[in-house]
Amino acid sequence: MAAGTTRQSLKVLQERLASRLATAQVSGADAAWLAVELRGQKALLPLVHSGEIFSVPVIQRVPHTQSWFMGVAALRGGLMGVVDLGALLMPDLPAVSTLGLSEAKLVALHPTLGVNAALWVDRLLGLRGVSLFHSVEQPAGANASALGQVLIDAQGQRWQEINLHAVAEWPEFLSVAA
Repeated sequence: MAAGTTRQSLKVLQERLASRLATAQVSGADAAWLAVELRGQKALLPLVHSGEIFSVPVIQRVPHTQSWFMGVAALRGGLMGVVDLGALLMPDLPAVSTLGLSEAKLVALHPTLGVNAALWVDRLLGLRGVSLFHSVEQPAGANASALGQVLIDAQGQRWQEINLHAVAEWPEFLSVAA
């Protein structure tokens, strides 16, 4: 796929998501999360803490950093640290090699979080609201402080909420040096 076509497709996707979010806010709908896939797992990023979505650009590796820190990338004229969110929060799960760069995206953290970083996600799955979920479980495990609830939809699929505010303040996330 040509770079121009990829940029156009991403622009259309961003416009569609922005339109759906605006409609949800006006109509009172309950869109609360950006649904993504991380290492084969469904995850929910709070819209209030999610920023702009980018196609994956050239990422410059940085030596002597954690394995989940992918490097830095030029996004909108500034440099942002790029973090593989799945590798950070779900290190026991294998990376999903069937997905290529064509589906991967970077989701910038909202500027109000005060961290100049973008999160690598394997795939965007759209917007999700509270009404789509029928039950809730509390998080467990080593990274429970960065994880929100596990929400279960009508099909029985489990969606891990990611607490981006907690991630942005998490000492592990803020310490990229190896």
